[in-house]
Amino acid sequence: MTNSSTRAAALRFVVFLGLVSLFADITYEGARSITGPLFQSLGATAAQVGFVVGLGEMFGFTLRLAFGLIADRTRAYWILTILGYSVNMFAVPLLAFAGHWQTAALLIIAERTGKSIRAPARDVLLSEGAHQVGQGWAFGLHAAMDQTGAVIGPLFVAWAVAHAGGYGPAFLYLAIPAAAAIMMLLVARTVSPVDVSARAAVDDTPQLPRVFWSYIAAAGLLAAGFADFPLLAFHFQKTGLARAATIPLLYAVAMAVNGVTALVFGKLFDKHGLPVLAAGILISLLAPPFAFLGGFNAALAGVVCWGTGMGAMDAILRAGISKVVSMNKRGRAFGIFNAVYGVAWFAGSWTMGVLYDTSVGALVALAVAAQLSAAAVFFSLRREIRVR
Repeated sequence: MTNSSTRAAALRFVVFLGLVSLFADITYEGARSITGPLFQSLGATAAQVGFVVGLGEMFGFTLRLAFGLIADRTRAYWILTILGYSVNMFAVPLLAFAGHWQTAALLIIAERTGKSIRAPARDVLLSEGAHQVGQGWAFGLHAAMDQTGAVIGPLFVAWAVAHAGGYGPAFLYLAIPAAAAIMMLLVARTVSPVDVSARAAVDDTPQLPRVFWSYIAAAGLLAAGFADFPLLAFHFQKTGLARAATIPLLYAVAMAVNGVTALVFGKLFDKHGLPVLAAGILISLLAPPFAFLGGFNAALAGVVCWGTGMGAMDAILRAGISKVVSMNKRGRAFGIFNAVYGVAWFAGSWTMGVLYDTSVGALVALAVAAQLSAAAVFFSLRREIRVR
């Protein structure tokens, strides 16, 4: 196979995995847009909703470490990916039949658990398929298609709710993109140029490289200092900076910026390496002061900076891991990354939520300091994680 045909095969594989994520995001991001109202209609309290959603997210991140280890030990990357997507996708339409909030809670947790099963194995396959097209470009393209689904999902569900006349029946319509995601996954398996055994013995040492742990520490700092959009939206609503109907539009703007900038940062990363991520963080750290300390125009600028930072992270963080960890240890590496990132994000979000009630200035200072520190660490690693 010539270099051009090999590259074309790899790009085709990356695109099909991107289509899987696009349809998957339509499914579960669409579901997330009406999960709260569904729980309310089933008699759940706000505290119960918060507990279920938080527990689901915890499962979604922390279990990735275990399934990353399983992926590396068994090399069953495709089995875990297909199993995870199957659980992930088919739990959503079943919410239409949840007659009690406890049943809905089990399905929500199952959906998040499915994501934890497939995420490390899928990322290994994507990272290996990306060798011919560039790690940054591949992960950036994947993130852009993923965010396209995140924008379409809530819009699709809004139509489904209006057409079905209720939240419960609307979940049945999500069986359509769920089935499409599984179909695209099977096609991706068919066209995959990845030989999961050919590169499995590249590095027989049991330890992950030292630079990986510095990289993970920087990623944790970045996650801890990145204000979640619900907190920004809470501020916009509380202060009257934006009308209720405008806030979802601001989120759509953020998702659109995320998708576009993921492509840009991914391509730049392949050429210039980690300084590109540091530059993206310098843009994203402007989001807290703009969003929390200014008027509407500043808030809009903050949303754009927030989306830009998400684009840089989506395109580069996983791609960077692919450059320093061999394939036979990447499942574990991606699992550790997701676990640390998820816990740090939760801790940072909770801390910033507490600070918001006492001192918005302190919140902004914490967010900026954490992100600036992360940018400095990533920049310091530029010689150890080289573009190649």
